[in-house]
Amino acid sequence: MTPTTTGALIGALLALAALLFGFWGFLLMALFAGVGAIIGRIASGKLDVRGLADAFTGRRTS
Repeated sequence: MTPTTTGALIGALLALAALLFGFWGFLLMALFAGVGAIIGRIASGKLDVRGLADAFTGRRTS
């Protein structure tokens, strides 16, 4: 799937959540989608958790 198709699918699912469950359902679904994306990137090795933690604690320099 191309990034455009994936983005369109995610947008459609979020719109469906907004229609079915209202504003709070939309926010909850968006939050879970974001958490799932982060977990997927960690599992595939595309996100360095230690580097991310260092960036949030201010231990990393640019």
